[in-house]
Amino acid sequence: MSSKIVVRREVPAQPQLSPDELHPVLARIFNARGVRSRDELEYSLRHLLPLSGLKGIEQAVSVLQTALEERVLILIVGDFDADGATSTALAVRALRLMGAAEVGYLVPNRFEYGYGLTPEIVAEAVKRRPGLIVTVDNGISSVAGVEAARRFDIPVLITDHHLPGEQLPAAAAIVNPNQPGDGFPSKNLAGVGVIFYLMLALRSRLREADWFARQGREEPNLAELLDLVALGTVADVVPLDHNNRILVAQGLARIRRGHCCAGIRAIIEAAGRRPGNLMAADLGFAVGPRLNAAGRLDDMSLGIECLLADSAAEARELAKRLDGLNRERRAIETGMKEEALAIVEELYTDEDADLPLGLCLFQESWHQGVIGILASRLKDRLHRPVIAFAPGEGDELKGSARSVPDLHIRDILDAIAASHPDLLSKFGGHAMAAGLTLHREHLGAFRDAFDREVSRHLTPQDLYGRIYSDGELLPEQLSMELAELIRNSGPWGQGFPEPVFDGLFEIVQRRIVGERHLKLVLKPPRGGGVLDAIAFNTVDSGWPEEVTRVQAAYRLDINEYRDRRTLQLLLEHVQPVSAR
Repeated sequence: MSSKIVVRREVPAQPQLSPDELHPVLARIFNARGVRSRDELEYSLRHLLPLSGLKGIEQAVSVLQTALEERVLILIVGDFDADGATSTALAVRALRLMGAAEVGYLVPNRFEYGYGLTPEIVAEAVKRRPGLIVTVDNGISSVAGVEAARRFDIPVLITDHHLPGEQLPAAAAIVNPNQPGDGFPSKNLAGVGVIFYLMLALRSRLREADWFARQGREEPNLAELLDLVALGTVADVVPLDHNNRILVAQGLARIRRGHCCAGIRAIIEAAGRRPGNLMAADLGFAVGPRLNAAGRLDDMSLGIECLLADSAAEARELAKRLDGLNRERRAIETGMKEEALAIVEELYTDEDADLPLGLCLFQESWHQGVIGILASRLKDRLHRPVIAFAPGEGDELKGSARSVPDLHIRDILDAIAASHPDLLSKFGGHAMAAGLTLHREHLGAFRDAFDREVSRHLTPQDLYGRIYSDGELLPEQLSMELAELIRNSGPWGQGFPEPVFDGLFEIVQRRIVGERHLKLVLKPPRGGGVLDAIAFNTVDSGWPEEVTRVQAAYRLDINEYRDRRTLQLLLEHVQPVSAR
């Protein structure tokens, strides 16, 4: 398997931020991430991009305003992931706050209906007699579904952030920053960010129309919904550009102050986290997966109901069920990963040259709801794009793809579809993740086509796991003060990664804890105190017997245990340097 290498981030020759303005380490970090001014580090709501740049938003507001005035049922059709769940909950909560007569939601069961507003979902929606269907986090590719709704005289308002295909649906209105002709400066809004912007625009229109006064209703404070925006944005792993960092920072601030919905608070508790010091990473690795587990194994309605619960007792009960599903998901994932690695070991030698650059794996027993996580884990382990397949309906196979940096996986699938038009039944997605469907008989041909297409863009030399470092820290900088400063300078996440540093350390002590984690006590060679460090899922069985030093890439972490806070190095990569 390919090994990892540490690559130091480049700082521009003419950095925009000066060490005179910021702590010198922070200045180096932000310059390496392309921050151009101190304004990009301001996260108040007044710095949000104006909603006027979103194409179609005025028409969308008109459609919603008509639905409110005519008091029809507004039916939200969401997606079955965390972004879809938070988008659905936000739309329902916001419309209720603004006086909608009736708001409901419908989420496709991924195992019965697949993704998006399909004709089958429209048939289910028709039974509820909606006056308007609003899609959240989906719909931009639902040409057939919108046409089906039109046959029943049901207008459809699409809000989405996914990349569109060649044909747009004939919807009453479309709001999507990635649709052709859209002038919104940020193309990185998650689905929940798109619907949040639309609700802001609707509130503004209703205020101008004197709606709230006529209804005898107080104008809602939509900032109360930013906890949902933060969770959906982080969980969907969209790039945290400045606008998204504002949304996440504001949502996190509300959660830390205890001003979040009962459902999010309950999931945080079920995950063993404390709301008061929650970080963006906790949303991505602890809260989001528990919400996603409902859509992967059962029905995302469970997660949405948790987010809509106003009773703490009800929210805790639902969060407990979500936590149980997440435990089940982890067990399934572990078994599938072991099977996948066994397949790789059996089919290919240990030499990287024999392992395809683009890897496709299928097992009859694999769970359709977990293949996305499996593909992600294998991608991280093997350092190459991976597609994991599971059985679908009839002779169909469902695939979930995960990519590596510098390889746009949806473009790869698009190229295969163009050169082999009979292979793929459907596909869609982003640069780093995509979904696809094909007939079982086409798997072998697709596997070959995928490897060939990936090989046009990558070479074996590209397939090293890269850890990007912000350089070395001086002994005096290995401190709680800098760790606190970095923690409070986020939010960190996709496209704006938490700082990683690298350096040489002397080993004071080393041992294995929990059977698979390497616990170290380290000391900088140029002076300074000893430091606790841990490398998860790492053991030292392959090291020379007497190792004296290690080269490590690490994050500064604050370990909190029994109300005691200590500095800890979280090791992203560690390797022995010398032995006696």
